[in-house]
Amino acid sequence: QVQLVESGGGSVQAGGSLRLSCAASGYAIRDNIYIGWFRQAPGKEREWVATIFEVETYYSDSVKGRFTISHEDAKNTVYLQMNSLKPEDTAMYYCAAGWPRDWARPNDYNYWGQGTQVTVSS
Repeated sequence: QVQLVESGGGSVQAGGSLRLSCAASGYAIRDNIYIGWFRQAPGKEREWVATIFEVETYYSDSVKGRFTISHEDAKNTVYLQMNSLKPEDTAMYYCAAGWPRDWARPNDYNYWGQGTQVTVSS
């Protein structure tokens, strides 16, 4: 089984930065597993943010150019560097793992972390 633990959330003013971490256990990220970041604000649908698979990365249009997904092999951890944060980025952020048919579809992922809250004030 794959276990995921997110960390790094917090409160920041608009224009600031945060780096989220997703620490994985039970499976090596380098062994061909997709890791995705999703976010969900109260009353809204869960929204895809970014996905990494080996050296390939994918981003939603809303975060492209501001967020960067990466991984550190030695720590088996995926990061989401978030720059130029906006109030609309406020949400609970989740990492997910699996082998999705569509990497932007939440239901296609097998494993989920518990989430970390990001709040951006104007």
